[in-house]
Amino acid sequence: MLNDTMNLLPISPVGALRRPATFLALASAFLLSACASLAPTSVELPVTPVPAAWSQGAGTSGAPALADWWQRFNDPTLSTLVTQSLQANTSVKTAQAALQQARAQRDVQQAGMGPTLSASTSAQRSQSGSNDASNRFQAGFDASWEPDVFGGNRSALNASEAEALAAETSLADVQVSLAAEVAVTYIELRSLQSRLTIARSNLAAQTETLQITRWRGQAGLVSSLDVEQATAASEQTAAQIPALQTSVAQALSSLAVLTGQAPGTLQAGLQDALNTPAAIPLGPVDLALAFPAETLRQRPDVRTAERRISAALARVAAADAARYPSFRLSGSLGLSALTLGTLTSGASVARSLLASVSAPLFDGGAARAQVRSQEAALEQARVAYQDRVITAVKEVEDALVTLQGDRERLVRLQAASTAAANAELLARQRYESGLIDFRTVLDTQRTLLSAQDSVASTQASISVDLVRLYKALGGGWTPGASVEATAR
Repeated sequence: MLNDTMNLLPISPVGALRRPATFLALASAFLLSACASLAPTSVELPVTPVPAAWSQGAGTSGAPALADWWQRFNDPTLSTLVTQSLQANTSVKTAQAALQQARAQRDVQQAGMGPTLSASTSAQRSQSGSNDASNRFQAGFDASWEPDVFGGNRSALNASEAEALAAETSLADVQVSLAAEVAVTYIELRSLQSRLTIARSNLAAQTETLQITRWRGQAGLVSSLDVEQATAASEQTAAQIPALQTSVAQALSSLAVLTGQAPGTLQAGLQDALNTPAAIPLGPVDLALAFPAETLRQRPDVRTAERRISAALARVAAADAARYPSFRLSGSLGLSALTLGTLTSGASVARSLLASVSAPLFDGGAARAQVRSQEAALEQARVAYQDRVITAVKEVEDALVTLQGDRERLVRLQAASTAAANAELLARQRYESGLIDFRTVLDTQRTLLSAQDSVASTQASISVDLVRLYKALGGGWTPGASVEATAR
């Protein structure tokens, strides 16, 4: 009967192989057509118009040399503080750890591109009912590999690489911001110390005037009103001193924290240098500026935004590749024996090889929704880049305008301070001679204190404006600069 059946239904070996192959080809074509790519193949940076030149000052064709810009203030204490902060500040250490994590995640992703190999051994002793116990010893190797046919793993690796580069530029951005913050705090400290010296000097002059007024009051040459006004003026000036001393102490604490130390634990030499009043550090008068487009290339935060776009694009590609079939090859080779001694001699050899293909048939649209989700994240990254570029241009423009305004203001204030000092001296001399009343002296002393205080504050503001300009221009960071030395 079997032979008759075979004769009635002849089967060609070639045809038997051709039908499954044809079916597999049709199925693959159907799956590939259902998985038409939704991901963009490339992306350009969003077009963000920038001015051709800065509103203040003429640009140059080359970028300014801003590396170690704090040394241009010619203040050794400032340079020491910045150096220590870049080495020990907790924000820098956090960014360094984030960079190491991003690089490790990239290495993990890269390792997943190749095959994996594992070894295993086992020993088993079992017994069923009253039967004798039996042993089984096994040892072997397992290997597996997932070919990246549609580039999903490669896209995931590209995303990890972009994130690692973003973490590197983020570390540079932290370093730029930290150096600027240390410089601003140090300048504020020197400004407070200068204002404190001015207040004490004016208090000494007012105290001397008060003593003269009291003598004249005792002699009946002036009324008690002059004495009370002189007392009120000196006490108001004296009241400014504790407030300035408090601000000085707070600035010292801030500098300690910025250098990674607790307040009051700075090195003795550095602590003495900070406690000793010194002149407000003044930066260079002229600063060559690069064109706006070149400035943006020097900013680590702008480069970070670029990396975020690359990472988002790679995630879109990875999400799209997840909609395609996946392939996997795996195999194992092992030994099995009843005794440990025969595991290497006479043991049975077990080996297997498996090739598998899996493809999503129906997921309710989850895969397509994931692609759309990553595309939305890509759009967010693009918008964030545009915002960063616009903000960068604004920061430079604001720093330039503020610097120009403060410089003009300082010229006027210095002239006013000189005139106020002369007026106060003349007023005191005439008051001691009885030629003018005390109100004139009081007004000139108040004007002098206000003018000198404003000069010191404006000098500090100009230095702070320069620091902010250096930061807005990129803070000395250049694309491709290595952070390996600080990342360890």
